[in-house]
Amino acid sequence: MNELAELSYALDTFYFLICGVLVMWMAAGFSMLEAGLVRAKNTAEILTKNIALFAIACTMYLLVGYAIMYSSDAGGILPNLGVLIGAENGVDAVTAGGDDAPYYSMRADFFFQVVFVATAMSIVSGAVAERMKLWAFLAFAVVMTGVIYPVSGYWTWGGGWLSELGFSDYAGSGIVHLAGAAAALAGVLILGPRKGKYGKDGSIHAIPGANLPLATVGTFILWMGWFGFNGGSELKLSDVASANNVAQVLVNTNAAAAGGVITALVLAKLWFRKADLTMALNGALAGLVAITAGPLTPSALGATLIGAVGGMIVVAAIVTLDKLRIDDPVGAISVHGVVGIWGLLAVPLSDADTSFGAQIVGAIAIFTWVFVASLVVWLAIKALMGVRVSEEEEYEGVDLAECGMEAYPEFSVARVYGGSSGRPQSGGYGVGAPLGQPHVE
Repeated sequence: MNELAELSYALDTFYFLICGVLVMWMAAGFSMLEAGLVRAKNTAEILTKNIALFAIACTMYLLVGYAIMYSSDAGGILPNLGVLIGAENGVDAVTAGGDDAPYYSMRADFFFQVVFVATAMSIVSGAVAERMKLWAFLAFAVVMTGVIYPVSGYWTWGGGWLSELGFSDYAGSGIVHLAGAAAALAGVLILGPRKGKYGKDGSIHAIPGANLPLATVGTFILWMGWFGFNGGSELKLSDVASANNVAQVLVNTNAAAAGGVITALVLAKLWFRKADLTMALNGALAGLVAITAGPLTPSALGATLIGAVGGMIVVAAIVTLDKLRIDDPVGAISVHGVVGIWGLLAVPLSDADTSFGAQIVGAIAIFTWVFVASLVVWLAIKALMGVRVSEEEEYEGVDLAECGMEAYPEFSVARVYGGSSGRPQSGGYGVGAPLGQPHVE
């Protein structure tokens, strides 16, 4: 019996770690997606943000975030801070049996949790792209990953008041995605739109990304990483019921993404009379976000429909935010925020143990806390060091201003066009403006 318990512990720990690796790989997906959807002159800076935010998230969550989020396990925050991750499980505890026996490593749990924190912060990166100071963004990352995210995480996964209320979020439509979008919205409101995005007459100008093949690769990487994101949240694999649950979660995750692509593409065709690739990409991500709150309980067809609704919502949300002059270069607020709320509300449709009331309270609480706290932090950073690059630096590109290098030096058009990073062009909606609007540098 002891050998079986140890084998089960090893298998579940290994599964947890591999799922964490898949979620870590999503950092590459966000990097590629965002790099593809910004202009060439801002690529190096956004890649720098993505690798730096991952490192900051890992460090801050190790130092304080994990202790805050799971302080109930150690009788409070301060006792937990002294041990960081906590003592590892011993053989005696594993083989003791009973409901309290640990079935995976403490280090595996930390590793899986820390890559989720980085995911939440990655959402902010794309929304504030092309006009935010690099070091202002990184300063915010310290507070977001060390304090803001862990507090609302404690309310939910840490056993806090939302958990006791009956709020249900299997893998983080609200806890991770809505939180990241709320922080992003606060930053975007402080920053303001990119120069040339909106005309004085109310017109909206599309600003197409530099590399749609790269954005597509990034989306596929995120789609793949999401299997670890949702699948790992089952926390266990070594018995028949858990293995079946993991299989159902992965099937539903894939089905929801597919549903999101189809409806986003069809709606874009009906609305804009063109098959907009960027809408299809965001449709896939919207389907994934939508199913993340409850990927276990729906049927595969039900998951497809949940993702399909998410795909329609994200197209409408992107257009609506643009009309409100909220400039989000990659559509992150729409994908992770608006659709994240839909994901939370969709849970009671297939899970009788949840209620719409608890889900609504949870969505409001997470959004309000993260948005208000982020707004305060962004305003403090603005007062201390500023958050936006100068108009000239924005025109020339933040790559040179912030990083002193170009992502594509051999193909730099700046030397030919006197600072502009790209030729004027028309194109798809591109999470910017309706078709036919001029491209503005």
